[in-house]
Formats: sequence, C-alpha cells, structure tokens
Amino acid sequence: IVIHAVMVFLGCIAILPVYLVLVNITRSTAEINSGLSLLPSVHLADNWRVLNSTGFSLPRGFFNSFFIASLTALCATYSSAMAAYGVFMYRFRGRRALWGLIMFMMLIPPSVAYIGFFRVVFFMQLLNSYIPLIVPAMASPVIVFFLRQYLLSLPVRELADVARIDGAGEFWTFNAVVLPVMSPAITTQLFFTFVASWNNFAMPYFILSDRKLFTVPMIVALLQTDIHNVDFGGIYLGIAVSFVPAVCVYACTSRFIISGLTMGALKE
Repeated sequence: IVIHAVMVFLGCIAILPVYLVLVNITRSTAEINSGLSLLPSVHLADNWRVLNSTGFSLPRGFFNSFFIASLTALCATYSSAMAAYGVFMYRFRGRRALWGLIMFMMLIPPSVAYIGFFRVVFFMQLLNSYIPLIVPAMASPVIVFFLRQYLLSLPVRELADVARIDGAGEFWTFNAVVLPVMSPAITTQLFFTFVASWNNFAMPYFILSDRKLFTVPMIVALLQTDIHNVDFGGIYLGIAVSFVPAVCVYACTSRFIISGLTMGALKE
C-alpha cells in the first residue's frame, strides 16, 4: 500500500504541470495573473485568436518544425549508428583516442559554441537556411555513445561474420543485417532527437530571420515581444499545441523506446 501510495503521489506530481497548462489554455491573461486555478475557464477561443494574431500561419510553423525535426532525427540517428558500428566493430590506430574524444565532447554544453557556430554560418552565407540546423546534428556524441553501448548487448560480430561469409559487403552488412537488429535503440534515439529538435528555440532564433521559416517555438515566443503586454493565455495554448507531435510520436513508438532503453542496460 505504501509503495502504491508513493507511486500515485509521484505520478500526480508529474501530471500536475501538464494539467495546469491544459487549464491555463482556457483562461485569460487576467485570470492567469490573478493566481493558480485547477478549474478551466471559457477563453479557449480567445486564446486561439491571439495565437494566430501574430501574423503567421500556425500550420506553416508546424510544417517547418516537423520538416527540421524529422530530417534532423533521421540524419543524426543514421550517421551516429554508422559511427557507433565503426568504433565497435573495427580495430584501427587511434580507436581509443577517438572514443575518448567522443566521451569528452559529451561534456561540452552546446551553448558554448553558439557564437563560433554563428560566425561560421554567417561566413558560409547560410543564414535563413535549414542546413545549419540539420547537418551539424549528424555529429552527435550522445547518440553514438548510446548506440555503441547498445551494441554490447547484441551478437553483432557473429552476424557480421556470417554476412561476410555469404559475400556481403560492409555497407550492405550494416544496412541489411546490423541496422534492423538495432531497431529498438534506433527508434529510441529517433524519438529523443525529434523532440529535442522540435523544442529547439535558441539555434533557429540565431539562424532564421525570415518569418516564413519560423518554427512553432519561435511563433509562440512572438507573443512575448513586450514585457508589459504578454498574453499568457496564447502562450500556454502555443505550448499545449506544441505537445501534440511529441505525444503522437511517443504513442506510436513507445514499445520500441522502452525495449531500447532496457536492453541497452544489459550485456549477455
């Protein structure tokens, strides 16, 4: 009974912020400023009009965010899977140094490189382009580390040897034999990378100035242009709307995500 009570309490703590967001999307800014409430109000339609009054099309913002997040997740996960497979399978000079560099890069916060990255993008004339938001994400030390650790729990070397005996090349072996076996871990990283890219605000804010290219977080941020005139109802509605893609993706991939997280922690 005590264990279940503790779990219910912790579950309520986890659900409460989401519930408050759903309540606040129905409240006006004056009601939100007046204090906390657990009961919904009647201003949902007004907040929707405020959210669309920024001069941008919310469907267009959804398309931009989905395009960036999808390509980022696919490119980053596939390239990281190849890197993890190469570090795990092959013995070459400098292998340990390379793995140490990958581990070291995991310790560096991305915000440290913002200024230098912006200067490189400006020099290459890639401002107002999605290329700087997608291509650099292909080098992801965190994903490489996770997938390499996941490979420790799989008979990858044996499968690769069998494929080579049958005459398969290295690239075909990776794509047709190893990659399907890694599908739980791949799906897990696809989800986390998609969500991280979808919620990314800082980097698109630095790179994009053309309003037709704005993402959903940038559109929501436009409601905060004046600190004395912030429409919290519209902001909460924008936050709630931005939940939808992540929830849908998780609902479709939750089985693979759970298996990917648990199997990677075991070594046979």
